[in-house]
Amino acid sequence: MSSVRRENSLSKPSTRSRSRRPSSSNQAADAPRLPAEFLKSAASFSQCPPETGPEIAFAGRSNAGKSSVLNRLTGSRRTAKVSKQPGRTQLLNFFDVPGTTGRLVDLPGYGFAKAGKSAQAAWQKTVNDYLNKRDALAGIVLVMDIRHPLQPFDIELIEWADPSELPMRILLNKADKLKRGAQSKVLQQVRNVIAGAELTSVQVFSASSGQGVAELVSTLISWLGEPAE
Repeated sequence: MSSVRRENSLSKPSTRSRSRRPSSSNQAADAPRLPAEFLKSAASFSQCPPETGPEIAFAGRSNAGKSSVLNRLTGSRRTAKVSKQPGRTQLLNFFDVPGTTGRLVDLPGYGFAKAGKSAQAAWQKTVNDYLNKRDALAGIVLVMDIRHPLQPFDIELIEWADPSELPMRILLNKADKLKRGAQSKVLQQVRNVIAGAELTSVQVFSASSGQGVAELVSTLISWLGEPAE
């Protein structure tokens, strides 16, 4: 995907220890969720549903674990299809967030080399049209594999979002694959890259363990605004 450009800036341990810390699985079970209900899929911008409230788009490379992030966030394995084969999300998938007028939007993953050129071109146009023309777009969650951060399109999207006055939350996913020290090193690396981008922030995340779920939910709720009456 290339040359993303928004035409109009938005204004808008031990089991015998009684004092042990909660395990990551227990922490994940206690973490807040952002429930979502599937609305529809769109193969082109013209098929997108009417705009009724703020939309938060999830973007990322096809192997970054975007679908797993959505499933962990919503607390349902049925929210997004997870496949061992990357590039399965080929449509814009819209999900209503109960209790709000907002939606989550799962964008097709980019960088899937095995897809045909015509398919890649179609996905690129659909995503570009959505990012450029969708007035309801209120923020982007950019999912990266923490072991392979800041790929070329990641950088392009980061450099586009802040001048477009669009909030972005970068998720360094698959954090469970690295030790804490290595996580902190990558986190600082990304912070250095986004320094000066006031609307862009970053956090570590693990769709597998649930690390960072509460932090992400808090951010997304602030983007979605007041609950629907």
